[in-house]
Amino acid sequence: MKNMLTKLSVVLLFICIVSIINGQQQEMYKVLSPDNTIELSVTVENAIQYSVLVDGKIILRPSPISMTLGNDQVLGSNPKVMDITRKSVDEEITPVIKEKFSVIKDNYNELTIFFEDDYSINFRVYDNGVAYRFSTSISGVIEIVSEEAVFNFAGSDFVYYPEEKSFFSHNERLYHHIQLDTMAAGLLASLPVLVETDGPKILIAESALRDYPGMWMVSSNKNSLSASFPKYALEDKLEPNSDRNVPVTKSANYIAKTKGNRSFPWRILAIAKEDGDLITNQLIYQLGEKQQIEETSWIKPGKVAWDWWNALNVYGVDFKSGVNTETYKYYIDFASRFGIEYIILDEGWYKLGNLMEVVPEINMEEIIAYGKEKNVGIILWVIWKTLDDQLEAALDQFEKWGVKGIKVDFMQRDDQKIVNYYWKIAAEAAKRKMLVDFHGAYKPAGLRRAYPNVITREGVKGLENNKWSKDITPTHNLTLPFTRMVTGPMDYTPGAMLNAQPEMFRIVFERPMSMGTRAHQIAMYVIYESPLQMLADSPSNYLSELESTEFISRIPTVWDDTKVLKAKVGEYLIIARKNEHNWYIGAMTNENAREFTIDFSFLDDKEYTADIIKDGINADRYAGDYSTETKTISRNDSLKINLAPGGGWVLILESKNNGNKIK
Repeated sequence: MKNMLTKLSVVLLFICIVSIINGQQQEMYKVLSPDNTIELSVTVENAIQYSVLVDGKIILRPSPISMTLGNDQVLGSNPKVMDITRKSVDEEITPVIKEKFSVIKDNYNELTIFFEDDYSINFRVYDNGVAYRFSTSISGVIEIVSEEAVFNFAGSDFVYYPEEKSFFSHNERLYHHIQLDTMAAGLLASLPVLVETDGPKILIAESALRDYPGMWMVSSNKNSLSASFPKYALEDKLEPNSDRNVPVTKSANYIAKTKGNRSFPWRILAIAKEDGDLITNQLIYQLGEKQQIEETSWIKPGKVAWDWWNALNVYGVDFKSGVNTETYKYYIDFASRFGIEYIILDEGWYKLGNLMEVVPEINMEEIIAYGKEKNVGIILWVIWKTLDDQLEAALDQFEKWGVKGIKVDFMQRDDQKIVNYYWKIAAEAAKRKMLVDFHGAYKPAGLRRAYPNVITREGVKGLENNKWSKDITPTHNLTLPFTRMVTGPMDYTPGAMLNAQPEMFRIVFERPMSMGTRAHQIAMYVIYESPLQMLADSPSNYLSELESTEFISRIPTVWDDTKVLKAKVGEYLIIARKNEHNWYIGAMTNENAREFTIDFSFLDDKEYTADIIKDGINADRYAGDYSTETKTISRNDSLKINLAPGGGWVLILESKNNGNKIK
């Protein structure tokens, strides 16, 4: 035994000597999470690699990171450490828009490694994830040819993979549940991607995305994923007979051209030891750039009556419905009656190609004045390219009219130029005190922290797809909160009043329905996060379903507190959310009926009046069947609930001590 140890020592000494001679002596640095359960290790040898352990178990094997510049210099090849710094931060962030919490705890340990050749890498470790990013301090302008970001997972993991056909995409995909090490190589996916290890779940995302292309994933034929980025667009061109689709027609051999003295986007691994931890994770917001708007009192969340999904199908009126002043005044009357803060004028209000030419059937001044009289703001849909071509004139006109926000659509790209477009629109809209809702958009990546007027965005396969597909299943609806919603608000556009079980679902473009029960749709108003939350169906349908509509009208769109009571990706979710003095609980299930018991011990000592909407006894056959109930609830109570297939359950708890009804 002694001889064996002596031989091993000699071998190790020889390896060490050879490494020193070759200039490859390995250096290792470790960073722990504040609660000591997550460990990030960085090794610097002939390359830079990092690995991650959770509760002492390897989750991410050594994974290389580097950045190649236009002068063939590779930041990360044969690196030489010049210095390191460490710090610990324990602060609070008070967001302008309270998506999940009124206060966000920002607690992490940080390591920054400074290298020869004027670059550094910053690593942060939180109790719920890790992140890193490059910074450079190079004079002048630089080209980034490529960025290497590899994620080598440790086991035979599964992945929720939103496969894409190309970089030209609305980023509205289904999440395929696939075993990672059996995936075909070369499959492209937009972010976020959720990896299901035999320990925690890991969500790959990014933040502080600015003046740089978005990050995508590509599969290998091993248990790993690698970053891919759209090239810098040298030329783009409108497709024939289109006013909106502008694909790249000529690309550079680099992904970004940018200033050399800057920090680059954060690469994030959000770590969830329980499925519900994905719902409360806010690392994308925390790692976004600091707020760039000083005065924000004009940024008002709320609900929106939307015209496009329901094809302006109003009835029981004495005017011809359509894109005209009378119809939109009807929408305003509806919104005003139920305390809905906004209506949207979607496609049709202007002559396509010219935002300055309102169609003759629309009197914009009359509509906006009527909305002001009824305390309902107007949001205008625009095609991004037309807006870009007429930016100053159009936004100045919108401001003069008194428009409260814009819905910018059809970008379908996140190369560097288009990422910069988002920032430009956010800033220009903020100057004029306008909200922004991006559609045809990439996922949230930190912009909303810098510009909280960017209040929501699409980049999600939502309810509109019911007009032409059968993709929006209850399972899909139960996957989104654990994937796309982790990155930020999603404009899914809930609220269908015509509901069907899967076997009864039909595609009807002009009169769409939803898959799942009525209570399933209403629960989305608690579970799905969007501070600008749509009511997608026709006002006439809502007026025919007063009980459902009045219930929806009482649910806020922003939250002081969020508690996940039950959660399993793709299967079920129960969330309790607080707004001021009142609590709201939403429950949803996939195609399987379920029974749960809700424990109310999270409440304070007050008694609450509980108003409930739940699946009716026949909701498994007729999805529009629901029932209501009112009772008194306190923290000592528990309540058994039953969910039909594709079902839902919603509870509003109003404190008896103050009697406020929050809208």
